[in-house]
Amino acid sequence: MSRHILEQLDTADQALRENLHRHDLDATAREHMERALSHVREAHIATNEIGKARSVRRLVGDLEKVALLTEKLRKRQQPGVTIKPIRV
Repeated sequence: MSRHILEQLDTADQALRENLHRHDLDATAREHMERALSHVREAHIATNEIGKARSVRRLVGDLEKVALLTEKLRKRQQPGVTIKPIRV
């Protein structure tokens, strides 16, 4: 049974990724698909690696933290400023 579930999750993952490449999506639809993709991937982990998946609440919290950090970084970058990589 879990093999069938994993196949369906893989199909959902592929469909969501394909839709995210579309340029005619509005921001709300794109945000829902990105969130759905995260949930599908976490469900794959929960099905395939018992005990290693995050709870839905923790996943959502992590996604919100990433979104806030991304927004902060976006605001900090000034137009016309080029950031050069540092060689180590």
